[in-house]
Amino acid sequence: MRAVTFERGVAQKAEGSCLVSFGNTKVLVTASVETSLPGWLRGKGQGWVTAEYGMLPRATGSRTRREATAGKQSGRTQEIQRLIGRSLRAIVDLQMLGENQITVDCDVLEADGGTRTASITGAYVALAEALRWMDERKLTRGNALRDSVAAVSCGIYRGAPVLDLDYLEDVEAHTDANFVMTGSGKFVEIQGTAEQVPFSRDELNALMALAEQGIGDLTEMQQTVLQS
Repeated sequence: MRAVTFERGVAQKAEGSCLVSFGNTKVLVTASVETSLPGWLRGKGQGWVTAEYGMLPRATGSRTRREATAGKQSGRTQEIQRLIGRSLRAIVDLQMLGENQITVDCDVLEADGGTRTASITGAYVALAEALRWMDERKLTRGNALRDSVAAVSCGIYRGAPVLDLDYLEDVEAHTDANFVMTGSGKFVEIQGTAEQVPFSRDELNALMALAEQGIGDLTEMQQTVLQS
């Protein structure tokens, strides 16, 4: 695992926020509490958690055009923000939210591999802060957090299983995988792709074992920063 840090409460106006770093990958996450819901959810007595994701123009080695100026989001951006939303909803009791929505924004400040996994891991901290803010104001119907969630990347790099790939490792890796897991050790999502050489069941098991170890460490770090 690369050096991982969390700094919560970095955005004063947001109900929850976290600056998360996985090595040189840095993501600013904010969680905003809203009393409005999508039309299809109104009157159903439950809330909603959704996410948006984006990269700043100089998060990468050369400037990337803002998607807003292009008039549409890329398929990659849509896929990642849906993954973040699914990951967070997996550990939230939406009935306990009442008719409120929490929107989690993940803005990548620096990208060096693993932006989606860093976003999910930091998003949990920001979400937990926002839910604490709601509890203090009695906006929830009880404890809405059922578990924690974190994510990490793994890959087969130069013939060996590697945890938390940076960009150069990710480019060269023959197999790239992302694991999203709860603090209690259950899987939310597994994404795995072989670029050149197909991977074996034994290699998948090795990656899964690495992910379980890494997410266990991340879960401990999340709890430590939330208790500080």
